[in-house]
Amino acid sequence: MSERVPDTDLREFLRTRRARITPEQAGLPPQPGVRRVPGLRREEVAQLAGVSVDYYVRLERGRSASVSVSVLEAVARALQLSDTERDHLFALAKPTRRRPRATATQRARPGLVQALENITDIPALLLGHRLDVLATNRLARALYPGFEDLPAGEQNIARYMFLNDAARDLYVDWADTAREQVGMLRLYASHHPHDPRLAQLVGELSACDGDFRRWWADHDVFQPRYGSKRYHHPLVGDLTLGFEALTPVGDPDQTFGLYTVEPGSPSENALRLLASWTADNTHINPEQPAKHEH
Repeated sequence: MSERVPDTDLREFLRTRRARITPEQAGLPPQPGVRRVPGLRREEVAQLAGVSVDYYVRLERGRSASVSVSVLEAVARALQLSDTERDHLFALAKPTRRRPRATATQRARPGLVQALENITDIPALLLGHRLDVLATNRLARALYPGFEDLPAGEQNIARYMFLNDAARDLYVDWADTAREQVGMLRLYASHHPHDPRLAQLVGELSACDGDFRRWWADHDVFQPRYGSKRYHHPLVGDLTLGFEALTPVGDPDQTFGLYTVEPGSPSENALRLLASWTADNTHINPEQPAKHEH
């Protein structure tokens, strides 16, 4: 297997970033005539980045294996990339040279599972590679109707989002959240370009869902940090929950997700009602997970 990210990923990412910026937004003087491409031309990006047109064209085509950090920084500035997009660009243009490690099962460490069990008033979960769900607490399972119906080995947030009708009913802003999840998978792909399970997941979702297929082709990336989501739960109605995405020390490829709720709000009352209706204290057993591999 090749040790480089496919050239098309870098090319399409840079192309889609160019397409969203007009010359005026980039600070370039207006040019006469009709423009054939949306956004910036390659030569305009090269001008803004201070490199030759030939060099930029080779970079966009994935033919500059020795591209310097300073050039990538200049391109990122020219394309007005966010911090997350800059990280993605570097991962695509300068992929890890070491060979992929042997596959191994990704597990939730016992302390994190215990922490989830100790959190009883708000939903909490632990995500691993490809948005695989490694562990949940009771309220997280109650929050996502139908999630546990996914077969062992397929308990994945993106799969739930796109293949389970309950998810489309649950999220008030389903499209926005679904696009963010596609962006998370895109970001993961640049850092783990040799993950066969990711290729399998992307192929499955692309074949089954036109929204996923279209958004995957957009090459947008997303890194969750914090925010809020609106839900319409079939048991308790409307909820607005905040979320915090934390990275456990020692497990950089996992995300500890905590939901928050405004004290005294209708959402807090709804969450308490949901908790009272949910007596099942089981959780995803990290000793017998679907085999999520590195």
